[in-house]
Order: sequence, then C-alpha cells, then structure tokens
Amino acid sequence: MAGPEPKKGEKNEIPWCFSQVKGTIEDEVADADIISTVEFNHDGEFLATGDKGGRVVIFQRDGTKKKAPVASPPVFRCDYNVYSTFQSHEPEFDYLKSLEIEEKINQISWVRHSGSSLFLLTTNDKTIKLWKISERCRRYSNLNTVGDDGSVRDQRTMKELRIPQKVSDEISVEAVARRVYSNAHTYHINSIAVNSDGCTYLSADDLRINIWHLENTDQSFNVVDIKPANMEELTEVITSAVFHPHNCNEFIYSSSKGTIRLCDMREKALCDEHSKLFEEPEDPTSRSFFSEIIASISDVRFSHSGRYVLSRDYLTVKVWDVNMESRPVEVYPVHDHLRSRLCSLYENDSIFDKFECGWNGSDKKIITGTYNNFFRIFDRQTKDDYCYEASRDMTTLGQILRHKKVTTTGRKRRDEVMVENLDYTRKILHAAWHPTDNILAIAATNNLYLFHEQQ
Repeated sequence: MAGPEPKKGEKNEIPWCFSQVKGTIEDEVADADIISTVEFNHDGEFLATGDKGGRVVIFQRDGTKKKAPVASPPVFRCDYNVYSTFQSHEPEFDYLKSLEIEEKINQISWVRHSGSSLFLLTTNDKTIKLWKISERCRRYSNLNTVGDDGSVRDQRTMKELRIPQKVSDEISVEAVARRVYSNAHTYHINSIAVNSDGCTYLSADDLRINIWHLENTDQSFNVVDIKPANMEELTEVITSAVFHPHNCNEFIYSSSKGTIRLCDMREKALCDEHSKLFEEPEDPTSRSFFSEIIASISDVRFSHSGRYVLSRDYLTVKVWDVNMESRPVEVYPVHDHLRSRLCSLYENDSIFDKFECGWNGSDKKIITGTYNNFFRIFDRQTKDDYCYEASRDMTTLGQILRHKKVTTTGRKRRDEVMVENLDYTRKILHAAWHPTDNILAIAATNNLYLFHEQQ
C-alpha cells in the first residue's frame, strides 16, 4: 500500500532557506551544552529545547506574517527569539543504589493550554516536572511604605492609605515547577507523552509504562510491565512510547527487538497483552551479529491523523498502517551506505546512536537525521528523498540549502561527501517540523538551526 497520491500540478520539493542558528559556533563544546531534545508546541508559536546540563530554553516566534507596504505580498517570518530560560533539573545522587542521576533533559512534552500561561513536562532519567511559564509584572507604583523612586517613605508623613497600582511596562517571564513526579521509575525514563484528554500523560522506562494524572504527583498507574521474574530471561526493553493523537484510550510503544505494540486501555487495565503487534518478518539470509542492534527502534510517532505510525531504527525509517500489522507500507533507507561499515560503527559506539523522526503537518513528508550534520526529508507522494546539511558556514539569511550526497565510489563532485570522510561526531539526532508551516528546527550538537520554505 502506497502513501497518498500527489495532486496534479502539486509542487513536492520544498526549497529550504537558512533562517537562524542559535548557540555559539565553537570547535570545543561543553558536554552540558549539547542539545538533547527539541519540541514545537501545538500551534508552533513556541519551541522548546533541553540540553545535557538540565536547562530548558523556550523560543517564541516573532510574528508569522508582518505587514508590508500596499500592493506588496506579506513577508513570511520564522524568527524565533528567546522567551525564557530556566534550570529544569539538577544532578542528583541515589544513595541507596550508589547511582549518579544526570541532569540531562531526556524529553519535553507540551501541555495544551487555554490561558495566557504555558505548561510543559520535562524529564531526566528519574524525575518528571510540570512547569508553568507565565508573564509577570514586577513593578508597582503608589505604594504605602516605598516611594516610586524606591526610597522608604517617612511614616510620619503618611496621611492616607494608598492603593498600589501595577505598572505594565516591565514584564518578566517566570518558570515555576508546579508539580514534581518522582519515585515511580526504577529504570531510566526514555519517554513522556501527554494524552489527548489533556488531563493524563504516560511515562516510559526500559521495562515499564505508567499513566499519571497531571494533578496527582503521589500516584501513578502501571499499564505495561515487561520485567521478567528472572532478569536473565530479559530479551527486550521499551525504547519509546506515545499516545494516540485523538483516542485517549490508545497508545503505542516500541522495543529493542524492532516491534511496535498498540495497546487499548478499554480492553484491560494492565496492557501486558497488546491489541496489535507491528513486526516485520526477518530475512534469515541477511541475519548477522548486528541484526538485533540495528533493528532496535529508537523513536516512534503517530501521524497527525492517527492513521499511520512512523518508526526509526538505525538504518531506515518505516511507515506502518495501523490496520496492517504484518509489514510496513513504506520503508525509506536513511544511510544504507553504512551497512558495510557496521563493524567499525560498533567499535566506536556509533551504532548505538538513537535518531529521532517526525512528520510534517500534512503527514506527507518525513524528516530524520544522520551523520555529518546531514538530515533527510522523504516525500511520501513521489518517494523522493532530499539530503541537506546544517552547516556552520551558513551565515546569510535566506541562503538556499543545496542538496548533499554521500558517495561510496567514483570521483567526488561538488556537494558530495565520500563515505569514508563522514564525521560521526557531527550528527543530527533531534529534529522537529512545525505543526502547520514549513519550518524545521534541527539540533546539531550545541546549535539549533532553523530553516524555512523559500517564499
């Protein structure tokens, strides 16, 4: 089964332009500055990043379309400026297990909001926090004990009671931890996802998935537990989990064996027995020492419509139809040129890198990252794929991205890179596509690159 058919005359390839780069351009990067997660909120007006130092930076979009002179088309803008920065997690130490808990932000999940404040969940390996980000006016005038210039008033001159007045010309953005959810996971948390009901969310570690109510920090309900009675019999771990975008009773989780399970909480409270199992049969002729490692799914995402599931393993991106469990409907090779180099990738631990993937707003295109600061976009309609680079050399606003290519043999041409010259330390693990517009947020080590469609 193929993806949606292209409309007649529809333009499929998007001409991407450089918009912004956040972060310092340095050769030596502190480990704490490396970006570990990127996430747009539901309308794309805000963009959040987390890093290995436990910090969260929220960017706000600087207007979608700004007014232009009469008879001129509106100017498309995708500038994102810093809105708030705060320390979400600190390093901790588990004295019972003699285990150091890193402050690294593993994932961020936005909570839909109806008021002026923003809410988001952040997590490190053990603790989840609900943050409220709001604008506060800190300046008041007409105070009783303090004058407008800050001096203390003489009580003897006070003849009447003043009513303080708020001055709105100085606004500060404050981040406050409203809830802290802890002590519910024995193993490292790899996923958090807010439910479509807006009241609950799930958190997943290597062996268990819990359901929380946002208002209750003392109790969570365990819905999946794959821990065997004897840990020596352990054959797989949970790698990612996410709720259905519309059905609050359904969620999926992926495993290190390359399987995806869909669970329906209407069937049973404990979802150890899945409703559907998405698994591709293995070709016994291609089995090798690395088969299980490269089959491990590092990220899984529902499409916005909820009809398809996107999964990323080490070498490929796959699209699954929720109505067909036997095999994926689409398979896109990301860096098939590395298949012959798995041994060296295993020796330098690159084979264990966990790449994320994502949909565009219409579910017609897919984005994921690879090495050498390359990222790929796959068109589900035409089956074309495009490779681009988040390069430090890009400094000109509106600069068009050129296609890149990795070649294995022959003479290297312009915009081509020989496979043996790939830099495995420069990799795009985290990328996000704006939910409605063609805007990309690409995390490359400590830099956040923003690209937009040429207007």
